[in-house]
Amino acid sequence: MNVKTDFPHRIREIEHLEIPLADGTRLAARIWLPEGAEHHPVPAILEYLPYRKRDGTAVRDELTHPYFAGHGYASVRVDMRGNGESEGLMADEYLPQEQADALEVIDWLARQPWCSGRVGMMGISWGGFNSLQLAALKPEPLKAIITLCSTDDRYTDDIHYKGGNLLHENLGWSATMLSFSAAPPDPALVGDAWRGRWKQRLENMPLLAETWMSHQTRDDYWKHGSVNQHYADIEAAVYAVGGWGDGYKNSVPRLLEHLHGPKKGLIGPWIHKYPHFAVPDPAIGFLQEALRWWDHWLKDIDTGVMDEPAGTFYLQDALTPQPLYAERPGAWVRTEGWPSASVEPRPFSLTETGLVPGDTPLNAACTVDSPLTAGSQQGEYCAIWFGPDLPAEQSRDDAQALCFDSAPLETPLDILGKPRLRLRLASNQDCGQLTVRLSDVQPDGRVARITYGVLNLSLRDHDRLEPPVPGEPMDIDLELDMIGYRVPAGHRLRIAIASANFPLLWPTPKRAALTLQPGLQRLELPTFEGHTVANPFEPPESAKPANVEIQRQPQPRRTVQEDVASGEVTVIVEDDLGAMTYADHGYRVDQSCQERYTAHPEDPTLARAEIVWRYKAGRDQGPGQFDVEVESRYRLTCDASAFYIEAEQIAHDEGQEVHRKRWQTEVTREAI
Repeated sequence: MNVKTDFPHRIREIEHLEIPLADGTRLAARIWLPEGAEHHPVPAILEYLPYRKRDGTAVRDELTHPYFAGHGYASVRVDMRGNGESEGLMADEYLPQEQADALEVIDWLARQPWCSGRVGMMGISWGGFNSLQLAALKPEPLKAIITLCSTDDRYTDDIHYKGGNLLHENLGWSATMLSFSAAPPDPALVGDAWRGRWKQRLENMPLLAETWMSHQTRDDYWKHGSVNQHYADIEAAVYAVGGWGDGYKNSVPRLLEHLHGPKKGLIGPWIHKYPHFAVPDPAIGFLQEALRWWDHWLKDIDTGVMDEPAGTFYLQDALTPQPLYAERPGAWVRTEGWPSASVEPRPFSLTETGLVPGDTPLNAACTVDSPLTAGSQQGEYCAIWFGPDLPAEQSRDDAQALCFDSAPLETPLDILGKPRLRLRLASNQDCGQLTVRLSDVQPDGRVARITYGVLNLSLRDHDRLEPPVPGEPMDIDLELDMIGYRVPAGHRLRIAIASANFPLLWPTPKRAALTLQPGLQRLELPTFEGHTVANPFEPPESAKPANVEIQRQPQPRRTVQEDVASGEVTVIVEDDLGAMTYADHGYRVDQSCQERYTAHPEDPTLARAEIVWRYKAGRDQGPGQFDVEVESRYRLTCDASAFYIEAEQIAHDEGQEVHRKRWQTEVTREAI
C-alpha cells in the first residue's frame, strides 16, 4: 500500500470531543479536519460505530480518516452510546435509539462552523448497516453514503438466521459484543469518571443471544432496520461494496436492483474488510474511489464516477482450495447495473448420470441423510479476522452429501450471479435442513466450493412457519449466494446436497433425511457473456499507519477434532487478535477468543457451543494509568423443545475482582 503524507491540505486532529444529545448524553468523537476549515467550511464524512475509537478501530481509522481530511473533508469517527468514551448504555444493535442519536449527530455536524452543511456517511458491517438505515430516515444534510459489507435484510442476510436456519455466528457475535462492550473508557480522555461509567456498563450488560434467539421468524423486530421493507425511503446516493469472502455480498445486487435513487455496486475478492487493505489481493485504491464519490455528491465536482457502468464485479480464477488466500487472480467486469443483460441463465438438471445441460428429469428418488457433523470444511459464515476462515477442500463434506457432477467442461464458463435450484423433495421428519453447494471439481480430484445456499424447510416460504409433513413432497426454490467465478475447461461442476451443515448451522430438533423426488430437478446457472475490462481502480493508498508496538502478533487458528468413540466432532476457532500498545498515548490492549462448537452425528440434542473472550487493557505509566481485565463466557445447549443459554462476565481492576455477573435463561424452539 502506498502511504501518503503529501496531501492537498494540512490536517488538524481533534483527538477527543463530546457531542451533546438532547437527553443529556454525550457521544465521544475523534475528528480530522483540513486546516482552515473554520474559514472555508467543508463537507463532513461520518463513521458511527460501537467498536471504540481509542483501540478497537484505531489502526484502520488512522489509514482512512486523515486521508479524507487531507483531501478537504471533515472526517468524523463517533462511538455509539454506551461504548468507548461515549456516555449512556447500549441495549441492542440497530435500535431506534441508535438511529435517533445518529440523526442528532448528523444535525450537529451540519451546524458546525467548519462544515459546509453537507454530510456523507460511510461504514463497514455495523457502520454499513446504519449508513443504510440513516439514509432511509432522510436527514436533510445526508447526501450520499458508502455502505460496505452490510445488508438490507437483518433476518436472513445477517449473522442470525441464514435461510431461516440459526447460525452459530448468532452466538459467536453475541459473545463478541459481550466482550467488546465491556471495555472501559480511557481515563486519559474522560478522567476519574471512567471507573463509574465502566461499572455501570458491566452491571447493565444485555444478553444479546436471548433477544436474538427469541425472534426466530422474520417479525417486526427484524423488519426494523431492514431497508428492504421500503427501498423508496432511500433518496441519498448509495455506493454498495462487498467481497466474495464476506457474508454480506447478496445485498449488493439487491440494492442495485431495487433502490430508486443514484447507486453503484462493487464486489471484489475480499473478506470482511475495507478494500484498500483487505485480502485476498488485489486490494484496490478504495480511498481514491471514495473521494471520487464524495467529490461528486458533496462538492458538486464532476469526477466521472456516475458516468461509468453501475456494477463492477471481480471474477475469481479457479485455485487449489485453501482456507485463506493471500491473492486471488481473476478479472474485472462491468455491468449496466443489476440484473444485467450480460448474464444469461444456463439450465442444468440433476439426474442419475450427474449434472447435465438442459431439462432432463430425475427418474428415481434418491435420499441424503447426512450425519449432523457434516460440514466441518464449510468455513466461517463471514471471514473477518484474517484467519483460515474460508472453505477448505470439500471432498470430506461431499462424502456425506448427495453429489451430481457434470462432464468435464469443453469450454471455460464464467459465473456471475446467484445460481438457483428448483427442487422437489420430501423430509422424513416434521423439520429439515437443506444445504446445497456448487463446487469446482478440479482435474486432480480436489474440490473447491464456488458458492452455497441453505434453507430451513419449516421456513421454506421465508415469512411463514410451515413445518414439513413427513413424506409429503415440497417444491423448493433456493437461491445460492451471489458469486463471480471462472471455471476452466476440463473442470467439472458439482452440486452437493446435504441435510446438515455443522458448525455453520445449529442442527434441527430431529435428524431429518431428505429425498429428491422423481421429476425435473433444475439448476439455473447465471453465466456472464460479456467482456472483461482492465483493472478500473488505482493501486491502494492510505494515510500514515498508526504508531503501534506489537507485543504478540495475531494467531488465528481453526481446528477440527473427532471423538472416535462417540463420533462427536468439535470445531475450535481461536481468534487471537494479538497484543499491542499505541505508542502515541500508551494505551495497551490484548484480546483473544476461543469458540468450541460440538455436534453428535445422530443426536441433535447433544449439540453445544462454548465461547470465551478475554480482554485486557491498560496504561502502565503517566496520566490515565489503569489496568483492567474482563473475561466473558457464553454457553448454548438444547433439547428438542428449548435452547438453554448461560453466560458469565468477570471483571478485574488493578488485579482485584470488581464485578461478576451470571445469566441463565431458556428460549422455546419454535421455528429452529
